[in-house]
Amino acid sequence: MSPQKKTISFELNGRPVTAEVATHHTLVELLQNEFDLFGARESCAQGLCGCCTVVVNGKPVSGCLYLAAFVDGAKVQTVEGLASDDKLDPVQEAFIEAGAFQCGFCTPGFVLMTKKLLDAHPSPDDDQIRHYLAGNLCRCAAYPEIVRAVKLAATKRKTVAA
Repeated sequence: MSPQKKTISFELNGRPVTAEVATHHTLVELLQNEFDLFGARESCAQGLCGCCTVVVNGKPVSGCLYLAAFVDGAKVQTVEGLASDDKLDPVQEAFIEAGAFQCGFCTPGFVLMTKKLLDAHPSPDDDQIRHYLAGNLCRCAAYPEIVRAVKLAATKRKTVAA
């Protein structure tokens, strides 16, 4: 018996898309297999590490657990959708400038969560940063650089807004 399929339509990084998905496929599988977007990565398969973070209707979700069929009619943003006009988002720039990664596997999740953090708290202190990013794990332990990157991103965003 073949898996049941569903046709879904949604906004992906600002553009309308349609896909046919098996009802048991996750958002990460959809993004990788149908749209060649590999920023959200499955690592723990339990929604505990943050590597699979995707923003759906403005809220971060664990793409390894979130069923693809659930994004029907939604707005989905991935790390690939942050850059515009061939210019990186200030958060992406800050992570590069601060060297806030080693292997880079967890970086897309950290970048998306940092963007959400700065949307809610434009000038976070160290405790707010650590608390907000607690659901993201870096196996290389680049945490001091990540905190530096968040602070740098906050400064960059203020400069861009001014």
